[in-house]
Amino acid sequence: MYAVVRTGGKQYKVAVNDVVRVEKLPGEEGDSVQVGEVLLISADDQIKIGGEATGGQVTGTILRQMKDKKVLVFKKKRRKNYRRFQGHRQQLTELRITNITA
Repeated sequence: MYAVVRTGGKQYKVAVNDVVRVEKLPGEEGDSVQVGEVLLISADDQIKIGGEATGGQVTGTILRQMKDKKVLVFKKKRRKNYRRFQGHRQQLTELRITNITA
């Protein structure tokens, strides 16, 4: 059994006991959260898509709140003495999927 969920503007294919890194969700370590919008559920050779899957739920447990690797942003315009250097670290939540209900 697996599901496709949308959270943080991205889509993830998840199954029970998968560990997934998604954009930051509110909560502390050990809390149970409901993961985003369910787009597809596949169970026992039956696939529910779109409106059929809206009743489904995917729940997970927060393993940790973390930051991703640093992304460096460098802008330059030649011969204009224009240089900008910036870094960004996206905040993430690491989840273990505990339950998928159709």
